[in-house]
Amino acid sequence: MKSRFDTLAPLARVLGTVSVLALLVVLAGCDGSAPSESLDQVMDDTPEEHALKHLDSTYVCPMHPQIVQNEPGICPICGMNLVLQERSADDAEQPAVTIDARMAQNMGVRVTEVKRDTLWKYIETVGYVDYDEDQVTHVHPRASGWVEKLQVGAIGDRVEAGQILLEIYSPEMVQAQEEFLIALRADPGRLTGQRRESLIASGRARLRLLGFPEGVIERLIRTGEVQRTVPVVARQNGVVTAIGLREGMYVTPQNELYTIADLSSVWVQVDVFEHQLDWVSAGRTAEIEVAALPGRTWEGEVEYVYPTLDPRTRTLRVRLQFDNPQGVLKPNMLADVTIYGGPRRDVVAIPREAVIPAADAPRVVRVVEDGVFQPVAVVLGMQSGEWVEVLSGLEAGERIVVSGQFLIDSESNLQASFRRMGEAPAVDPHADH
Repeated sequence: MKSRFDTLAPLARVLGTVSVLALLVVLAGCDGSAPSESLDQVMDDTPEEHALKHLDSTYVCPMHPQIVQNEPGICPICGMNLVLQERSADDAEQPAVTIDARMAQNMGVRVTEVKRDTLWKYIETVGYVDYDEDQVTHVHPRASGWVEKLQVGAIGDRVEAGQILLEIYSPEMVQAQEEFLIALRADPGRLTGQRRESLIASGRARLRLLGFPEGVIERLIRTGEVQRTVPVVARQNGVVTAIGLREGMYVTPQNELYTIADLSSVWVQVDVFEHQLDWVSAGRTAEIEVAALPGRTWEGEVEYVYPTLDPRTRTLRVRLQFDNPQGVLKPNMLADVTIYGGPRRDVVAIPREAVIPAADAPRVVRVVEDGVFQPVAVVLGMQSGEWVEVLSGLEAGERIVVSGQFLIDSESNLQASFRRMGEAPAVDPHADH
C-alpha cells in the first residue's frame, strides 16, 4: 500500500511543500492522543460514508463549551482533550421555560392569541407634487411678427381660457384678412355660388390656422375692416409657469411664448422598492398628506407604473394622479404617500411586537400551557402595519407572548447551553496536568 507521502507527492508539486506539511499536521491531529482517520481511509470512503461518520457527533471542551468542532483535538484555551458529545433529536427545539404567575406579572408578560385575519397590502413612501403634463400647454405664434402689446407678463399669473395674452402685428395675418374680405366681396355674377362659398370657407380656414379667435373672424365679417394687430388668447385655464417674450420682440412660430399649467389636477411622483412591485398597478387607490396642510387627506389613484427600475437605487417610479380643484397642492411639495395594494384574506397573523429577530430565523414565544413557555422558529410573510403574516411555525388559536418574550427567549437559550454542557461526560479538569 502506498504511504501517505507517496499519495501526497503529486499534490506537493502543485501546492508546494509547506502547504502539504500543514495538511499532514491537520490529518495527524494536534496531540497524537486521538489520531484521526488515515488519508488512505478518507480517500477510500465514499462521500456518503464519510458524512455519516461525522454527522451526529461533535467534540467539545469540558471546561469551555463554546469550543466545538467535528473532530478530536485540543482546546486552544486550556489544552484539554476535546470529548465526544452526541447530538440528540431534542437539540432542534428550544427548551421550555416555566414561570409562575407572580414572576410573569413582575416581568410584564402579556399574551395574545394567534388569529386568522385579512391583512391589507399597502406601501408607505414619500413623493413630490408635480404638474399634470396632460394639463400643460405651450403657446406659440402661428405666424412671424412683432409683439405690440403684452397683456400677461408675470410668471404665476392665473389666466382663463379665451383671455388675451398679447397682441401681435404680423404681415402674414394682415394679408390673410384682406384675402378673406376679397372672397366675401366677390361679385356673385362673376362666380358661381358654389365657387364663392368655397373661397369663403377656404379663407376662414386659413384665418383659424393662423390662430385668429372666432370673435375676431366674426368682427371681420361684420365690419369688413382689417385688424392691424391680432390677439393671441389662452386655450385653457391655468397658471403661467414660463414666459419667453417681451414687448417689441420679433417672434416666429419656433418661439415658445408661454407655458400654462392647469393645476386642477396634479401628479405625485413616488419611488417604490423592488420587492413591492407586486402590490402596485394602475388603478390602485392612493392617499397623500402634506405637511403644509395638516389634517387634510387627498384620495387619488395610481395612473402609471414606469417600465424600468433605477439600477442604482433598485426602485421603480410610480405616478399618482389627484384632483386639485382649489389649487392648494403646489408643484414640488413633499407628500406622505400611502398606496393600497389590496387585501390578503384568511392568513395567520400575529402582532409584529411578538417577533424576536434572529440571524438564523425569527422566533416567537409560544404558550405551551399556563406558566410554560417555549420559543419556536417561524417563517414570516407580508407585513401590514402592526401585523405580520405567519407562513409556518404557528397555527391559529395558539397563544403567544407579546411582551417579555425576550427575557423568556434568553432563559431558554441559557438552558439549552446548560443542557449541552450536561451531556458531556464528566472529566477531571486536572487530569492532564
